[in-house]
Amino acid sequence: MATSTVRQLRVSAAQHGAYRTIGEALQAAPDDAVISIDAGEYAETLTISDRRLTLRGTGEVVLDATGSDRPVVQARGGYLGLRELTLRGGEGSAVEMDGGELVLDRCELSAPYGPGLRVAAGATCRVTRCTVTEAQDGLVIEDAGGVFEDVRVHQVEGDGVIVRLGADPTIRNCTITACGGRGIYVYQAGRPVVEGCEISEVAEGVVVAHESAPILRRCRVHDVQGVGISFARGCAGRVEDCRLENTAEPAILVAEGATPTVVTTDSPVPTTRGNSGSAGLEELLAELDAMVGLRGVKSEVRALIDEIQVNEWRRRAGLGTPGVSHHLMFTGSPGTGKTTVARIYGRLLAALGLLDRGQFTEVSRRDLVGQYIGHTAEKTSVLFEQAIGGVLFIDEAYTLARSGASGGDFGQEAIDTLVKLMEDHRDEIAVIAAGYTEEMQQFSDANPGLASRFSKTIHFENYATDELVLIMQRMVRSADYDLDGAAEPLLADYFAQVAQAPDFGNARDARRMFEATRKTQSRRLRALGRMPELAELRAVTAADIQAVIDGQP
Repeated sequence: MATSTVRQLRVSAAQHGAYRTIGEALQAAPDDAVISIDAGEYAETLTISDRRLTLRGTGEVVLDATGSDRPVVQARGGYLGLRELTLRGGEGSAVEMDGGELVLDRCELSAPYGPGLRVAAGATCRVTRCTVTEAQDGLVIEDAGGVFEDVRVHQVEGDGVIVRLGADPTIRNCTITACGGRGIYVYQAGRPVVEGCEISEVAEGVVVAHESAPILRRCRVHDVQGVGISFARGCAGRVEDCRLENTAEPAILVAEGATPTVVTTDSPVPTTRGNSGSAGLEELLAELDAMVGLRGVKSEVRALIDEIQVNEWRRRAGLGTPGVSHHLMFTGSPGTGKTTVARIYGRLLAALGLLDRGQFTEVSRRDLVGQYIGHTAEKTSVLFEQAIGGVLFIDEAYTLARSGASGGDFGQEAIDTLVKLMEDHRDEIAVIAAGYTEEMQQFSDANPGLASRFSKTIHFENYATDELVLIMQRMVRSADYDLDGAAEPLLADYFAQVAQAPDFGNARDARRMFEATRKTQSRRLRALGRMPELAELRAVTAADIQAVIDGQP
């Protein structure tokens, strides 16, 4: 009986008869082939779809994509093995896997502007003896499972490990250290099992939010700035025989409405139940993280919250604390999430105890400006006082400046009134002024004391094409529709075109596309002449999208 043999291919810059690049070898390789790569640096990015392949380094092999905005290795479906490789990302991830099976062994990953490893869409993984360093985040596991064992995550800017969207991996005997954010962040119904892991030198140890339920066994959490383990409202899970040392008090924080089981056979671990402050904070940060894109904005808001939290800890310890204004300026194009982030920011300040209520009051020029001298100051003062305890969000604030106003200087009167009120009530309210970037400079120049009232300006970038497609996908799913996968390239081309228009509306254009698509689908279903089946009622087809793009009635 004949036996099949595994096809072996070799990549080498010096060996005669070998492939010169990994890309060439991938094109020639049949399924189940093993590609052996000789020592050296390979400036390549690899895209692999529905293949069964193994890439193995022989010697010191570096795949370097530092000058690219693409992942070093991006795979979808099939099976991919990566062994004994160093993968250096640029603006993208080191490795991304959507669906399929991934085996990663004895690899080193780095990605200064993305996650070291991102697995999603039902992927199954076995990641062993790997190191992730100098990345934006370490491991990002979304709607995926498998085993992560003997992995070291250290010196990453954000979170060490992120588990979300119902992901249920086993994370065993891993070391997570020196991260700027959380050691392990579990949210959006994550269900990981975390065993024998060590977490240290991070902002917070393990944070659980958004109805997640992890199992934490025999873990050690030590030398952490914040709480060791925290559970937000609605979360469950189990903590067994975990050691927590040199963390903020309490070592374990369980919010009101959270129901984890905490079991210790050693000395008791300080645990607080029913205090929703910090855990509520994590829920809100999870809500911020769940927004599409906005990496820079999220980083800026987190930095503000970190500073506020540390100042509060210093105050409790009897140390001096600098005065920090909560007023912000948001700049950027329409539809970039400024209003949504402002709402979350107000609730974050309320969760920290710095605002009484965190309510959101949105105003524009017509709400603040009166029709005669003195009327504007009265209107502005009344609205300001109503907003105390929360956020006063001034949309298109630049229209208050003299150069942007019409009908006299009543807009200037509103600005002058705001300047005084913001100083008088600086600890009782957060004022956020928003508008186009260039025009907001006019607003800032309208009063000598105005710029100093705002502690920071946060710029909101336009959404990238793939982010707009994701926003559209979320709109479709949240409204109980199913989007045909063939429609995604059409959406990508459409958003790439509309992004060039001077009146580009970012997420507003995605919303307009979604509403137009619903109308197109409705017309198509009505034309059937019968009651559609459930699957038909849910389906948004590529033809529906194309009809909107073509402007068909």
